[in-house]
Amino acid sequence: MRILIVGNGGREHTLAWKILRDAPEATVFVTQPNGGMTSRVEPVAIPSGDTVALAGWASAQNIDLVVVGPEGPLASGLVDRLEHVGIPAFGPTKAAARIESSKSYAEILMLRAGVPAAVSASFTDLGEASAYIREHGAPIVVKASGLAAGKGAIVCETVDEALQALESIMADRAFGEAGREVVVQEFMPGEEISVFALADGRDAVLMLPSQDYKRVGEGDVGPNTGGMGAYAPISLSSDALMSQVEDEIIKPTLAALAEDGAEFRGLLYAGIMLTESGPRIFEFNCRFGDPEAQVVLPLLESSLLDPMLEVARGGQLGGTILEWSSGAALTTVLASEGYPGPYPKGRRIHIPESVRDDPDVLLFHAGTTSGAHGLETSGGRVIAATGLGTTLSQAASKSREAATAIEFSGKQFRKDIGWREFARAERDVSMAQPEEVSQAEPGPG
Repeated sequence: MRILIVGNGGREHTLAWKILRDAPEATVFVTQPNGGMTSRVEPVAIPSGDTVALAGWASAQNIDLVVVGPEGPLASGLVDRLEHVGIPAFGPTKAAARIESSKSYAEILMLRAGVPAAVSASFTDLGEASAYIREHGAPIVVKASGLAAGKGAIVCETVDEALQALESIMADRAFGEAGREVVVQEFMPGEEISVFALADGRDAVLMLPSQDYKRVGEGDVGPNTGGMGAYAPISLSSDALMSQVEDEIIKPTLAALAEDGAEFRGLLYAGIMLTESGPRIFEFNCRFGDPEAQVVLPLLESSLLDPMLEVARGGQLGGTILEWSSGAALTTVLASEGYPGPYPKGRRIHIPESVRDDPDVLLFHAGTTSGAHGLETSGGRVIAATGLGTTLSQAASKSREAATAIEFSGKQFRKDIGWREFARAERDVSMAQPEEVSQAEPGPG
């Protein structure tokens, strides 16, 4: 089997790793692969954004399946072009990808579908958006409506912060054309989870939920990034919660997209806030999350390739059951100095053999390249160090040990990924202790 993966970041490295585990005999091609991919895949020199050239290349090379990783090529209509030349592709069409490429469209769609979501409003006029914020107060969330590499949402604690965020997005064009329109969204207190749904247009199979950490600083401070780490599984999750997410959020959204003539076939990502009133959606993405993929896919024991092929070939997922490891995974993202702002490139990377050879550590590269002096940094997020374990504590230890051992100048990473889960476990233990002590003590008399 000949498979093309479009994209070359951490998500795509993880997809290549999983596909090669599912089908070791497959030939996997990757567009401009990063420095960690090159030993297992065949490079394709075409940029991931060149939809015309990629469709032509896939047709000429008799590719059996194209897996589109990033949101950009999906929003540009790569899947549409591949379908036109008869190449099966896993990913939504341009029309269906609007659920991520236009947050204002997603806002209208969610309202029409009746899914529990954050209250929001869209604006193309800075003055009108400013007036809305002053009327509604803070905390509040300001988002660039278009694609902003996961950095376009700003949580603002005060009205002044929100107005500054508006100015940055709409006037200064901090996110380019993505900020031509903004969505101002209600701030929802609660804990966030990420849910992946393999979708066949009408129905979906939910994957193991995970939790992502967007802020650059420990304790969840500082600006948003593309993601500084993630973990799975989550103790807050349950079969009942996932059924509620599927019935109240995923299925109605798929139905609404189908009504728009934009059946969603691919991976639908739901960013869910667990509020006092139940799960509520705050964003949809049209592809696997990064770095969530780096913890979810290593725990998937059954095939990912089989359901992706079924979806890409126009089939249905009815009866598909995914099998999961009973263990845990936690990933820590090693980022360049200055990220998520401007950062240097070309810093030499040293990965000790003890890390490379550890069976409980998986290294998924994002911003790396093979330079004249070996492995070098080439992006803001450089490597995701995923630790595996029978418990989350074991997985966290493995991940953090690897993150500490890998060396490059200016390296930054968070040492507290999963802190909410660990804090919750500590609370549970402290609440249980008095009862245990009272049971151990003899009664009066």
